[in-house]
Amino acid sequence: MKKIKISPSILSADFSQLGKEIENLEKGGADMIHVDVMDGHFVPNLTIGPPVIKALRKYTSLPFDVHLMIDPVHKYIKDYAESGADIITIHPEATKSLQGSIDEIKKYRKKVGLSLNPDTKIEIIEQYLEQVDLVLIMSVFPGFGGQKFIKDVLNKIEKINEIRNKKNFEFDIEVDGGINFSNFRDVLKAGANVLVSGTTIFRENNGDIKKNINFLKSI
Repeated sequence: MKKIKISPSILSADFSQLGKEIENLEKGGADMIHVDVMDGHFVPNLTIGPPVIKALRKYTSLPFDVHLMIDPVHKYIKDYAESGADIITIHPEATKSLQGSIDEIKKYRKKVGLSLNPDTKIEIIEQYLEQVDLVLIMSVFPGFGGQKFIKDVLNKIEKINEIRNKKNFEFDIEVDGGINFSNFRDVLKAGANVLVSGTTIFRENNGDIKKNINFLKSI
């Protein structure tokens, strides 16, 4: 089994103290920092742009796991690559040419992620899986934090894991949406190895980030 990684979502952090929050996540054992980028168009919310990511880069050496929920996404890849993103994850629905956008991400020597919404079929990205570093499976419909985990997504995780194992691909399987202490083991058992969590990491156990991250890594 691939190493379990925790990518805390700063969507649940205190935005007035983002730099400090990111430092606390690194001290608490986070493997990556998950940055949700929303445009108010592809999803019904607005969040972080490239200048904010650039400003936050100095607070940690951890990889920035940047999830672009914007449409059209292609023309903004350069901005996010240059702002300090290490992994750039896009949705196939948000680009006219998925291959072109994959190539654009690789041009800036960034890792490539593809994201599937709960109702997006695996077949849409299957032919591209050999080229990617990460598949992000959304277990809620993107747009807001704190939503309830959609259990049917476990089947999709299992199918992606089967493809990965059968073809000896090396990409990570990341899951985002409603991950908590009661369901994370089911997600890992289904084949995921990267967990995105915001509310659970920042709020459980009176905000003990290290304790919460360590628990999410326990099987």
